[in-house]
Amino acid sequence: MSASITLSSLSLATPDARPLVADLTLAFGAERTGLVGRNGCGKSTLLHVISGALAPAAGEVSVTGKIALMEQHACAGAATIAEALGVEEARACLARILDGTASEADLDQADWTLESRVEAVLVQVGLPAWPLDRPAAAASGGQRTRLAIARMLLAEPDILLLDEPTNNLDADGRAAILSLIESWPGGIIVASHDRDLLERMDRIVELTP
Repeated sequence: MSASITLSSLSLATPDARPLVADLTLAFGAERTGLVGRNGCGKSTLLHVISGALAPAAGEVSVTGKIALMEQHACAGAATIAEALGVEEARACLARILDGTASEADLDQADWTLESRVEAVLVQVGLPAWPLDRPAAAASGGQRTRLAIARMLLAEPDILLLDEPTNNLDADGRAAILSLIESWPGGIIVASHDRDLLERMDRIVELTP
């Protein structure tokens, strides 16, 4: 079955209960969809609700397949490359197994393909084969964008959710985002005001009250 997202009578609100969008029924599949609307209309909120990070004010979200959300500041605060990629705990689990201090849960959860998957994804996004304990602060702005893309790809999603992905990027970071969008074989939902990026979409959905 192909991946899809279905919104049924969905309503969104701010944390202080200010209504944003009401009674939204919509479906997403393998196409590239641009999500537009004025600032504060609920674009980021909708992506977070679809990802499961937030609950809707009302209605339902049904997801077939796996989705991954790339936020505007995905790698902010990460101390190491491993943290930026979201693999710190998986790496620590393998280390505990190798030094003989593993729990039964560690043995069940161990991902022995982690190192090879990380190497492959770094190559895919055009980054060097950095050691995972390298400080993330040593990466340039464009490289941090590529790390955020790599983090998302490591989740092996079917549909990508991108929240203002080209905001405040240098040329390298912007090129990485546009390359991802052009080459991605599955569905993408992009919240953006970037006209050049939106012209690459298969359809545009405008959010309004």
